[in-house]
Amino acid sequence: MADPGKVDFKKTIAAYRARRAFEIVDVPELQYLMVDGHGDPNTSVFTDAVEALYPIAYKLKFASKKSLGRDYVVMPLEGLWWADDMATFTAARDKSRWDWTLMIMVPEWISAEMFAEVAPPESPVRLESLAEGKCVQTLHVGSFDDEAGVLDEMHNSFIPSYGMKVTGKHHEIYLSDRRKTEPAKLRTILRQPVLE
Repeated sequence: MADPGKVDFKKTIAAYRARRAFEIVDVPELQYLMVDGHGDPNTSVFTDAVEALYPIAYKLKFASKKSLGRDYVVMPLEGLWWADDMATFTAARDKSRWDWTLMIMVPEWISAEMFAEVAPPESPVRLESLAEGKCVQTLHVGSFDDEAGVLDEMHNSFIPSYGMKVTGKHHEIYLSDRRKTEPAKLRTILRQPVLE
């Protein structure tokens, strides 16, 4: 049985719930652990970035519970993705040209001082807020390599049909652990900030 005192932000923040349909959502300003990288996500650079985030995320969770009496579920891995030519995501799928920021959301009560206490000085991880505002998102079930068609429809059909324009960086929220889930069953929220 779940601990009633432990907050699960996937349940309390509406933007972490998505259906298999395009939806327009308002995403509040949120605080994240972030680490930047470039290139194919199937490389050690990407793996190293993931491995830099999680120890800090868990140390902050335990520090919050111990010193503040506030417990929460560590959030899933997320990623911001962009490139000089966004067609590398929908057509060519040239992963070597991708830039990314991997993230794990942390509660607003996690302070810069708490972060500094648990993050090694040499860590590439930083604590930063992100305000995305109005976004279009959908739940994608399947392989990451099958996202191209969904993104093409989102960017070139759904968003323009509502008189909106793409802005900011493509955002993915990984609800499944890709190390333990077969590709056809991966659940990923695909999100794109927009301007009206």
